[in-house]
Amino acid sequence: MNKTSWKDTEEFFTSYLEKKGMAWWVEIITAPPKCIYYFGPFASSYEAQLSSGSYIEDLEQEEAQVMAVDIKRGQPRELTIFEDELVKVLQQRLEPVTSSFTEAWVG
Repeated sequence: MNKTSWKDTEEFFTSYLEKKGMAWWVEIITAPPKCIYYFGPFASSYEAQLSSGSYIEDLEQEEAQVMAVDIKRGQPRELTIFEDELVKVLQQRLEPVTSSFTEAWVG
């Protein structure tokens, strides 16, 4: 399989996982600014972990202070959650049915 075919196959697989809510995402929480960022999708947690460093670097170059980094499987409803929305999102995390990040159920 040539490089182009492999890349196309990988993108198709990642797209499939994303549609099923099974893709992996990098979650980065910053303060300041008080935001939650999601980067992805990725086909594996390993791939997400490898990519997280470049996202952290980019945010730090923009003078954001990274507070926490997590690798999650599921589907974020928003890619960036800003300060004015954080309280609502954090409250929703206590109620899994309405969470801003839909966790993947692996059974």
